[in-house]
Amino acid sequence: MYRYIGNKTKLLPHIMEKTSQLIGNTGTVVDLMAGTGSVAYEFRRNGYTVIASDVMTYSIHHLKTNLLLEQAPPFDGLVNNNVITGEINRYAEVLTYLNTLTPVRGFFFREFSPEGVPQIGCEPRKYFTSDNACKIDAVREKINEWIQSGWITDLEESLLKHTLIMAVNEVANISGTYGYFLSNFKKNSLNNLCLKEELFSIGNATGHTIIQGYAEDLASSIIADLCYIDPPYMKRQYAANYHILETIARGDFPDAIGKSGLRDWWDQHSKLCTKTRGLQSFEKIIRDINCPRFIISYSEDGLFTIEQLRNCFEQFGTVTIDEIDYNRFKSNDSQLPQKITEYLISIER
Repeated sequence: MYRYIGNKTKLLPHIMEKTSQLIGNTGTVVDLMAGTGSVAYEFRRNGYTVIASDVMTYSIHHLKTNLLLEQAPPFDGLVNNNVITGEINRYAEVLTYLNTLTPVRGFFFREFSPEGVPQIGCEPRKYFTSDNACKIDAVREKINEWIQSGWITDLEESLLKHTLIMAVNEVANISGTYGYFLSNFKKNSLNNLCLKEELFSIGNATGHTIIQGYAEDLASSIIADLCYIDPPYMKRQYAANYHILETIARGDFPDAIGKSGLRDWWDQHSKLCTKTRGLQSFEKIIRDINCPRFIISYSEDGLFTIEQLRNCFEQFGTVTIDEIDYNRFKSNDSQLPQKITEYLISIER
């Protein structure tokens, strides 16, 4: 989908194989920290019933799109109010409408473009060209208008915000995350923002559940055959590194703080990004959730050593650790080795 810290796309075959070994080819699987939804989507494709959760709002829009749709929703409200004709592919017609809106000099133009003047008076931030920032503002304004008018459903909102986020990622002037912008516009960021149709997967689009919240808080209310956990590995907080996507997902206008324009993200910080509280969070999740088997992804350069994790998890059952070598995520010219070992840790109570 996009360059996301800890994205598991390359590990999907290993995760699915391990899942099949532990519970067979059917059952209910929970993905507690689902992120972009790539693993949850693969669970769906392989026939499992999926419970997916995350604390980030943009993740919820991705999850609804990936788990609950096998075709575009009807957008009846936009047809009934003469926004689109409904005579052709309605989703495509909505995107054409949004792509051709008159640009607006709004929040994104002010806070995240070179011609904008940030509210705090700092130097302009170059996350997007001025033209693309104005296009983002226009699309956000229109989606908010449709929501407030009751012209689109929750699922239609999620699909449109998912589609906008995917388009924004294509033209963002960043090295990998939204922690900071590049000083000069790179080639792809000079392209025009263009919302494109999502491709849908046919089949197994019912019976899934999507929940927003902290895994530690949700665990006690969940019953599943297998729990998959892909926790943050390092001190880098997702809420800070993807603040712009969260603003698009929420459709709000937060104070843009500091030179990088971060929103206040403390309400979505993760304890698993800290050495002092990370292991206690793991223990609480595994202790509270009604689930007999677990798969946990972790990286060799995470906050905790594999020995620390083994010692933590052995109190709950039999622990097996598989090692997989793959190419690491890089958001800049890091001097770290290209190869990294990923651990798939399974626990059977």
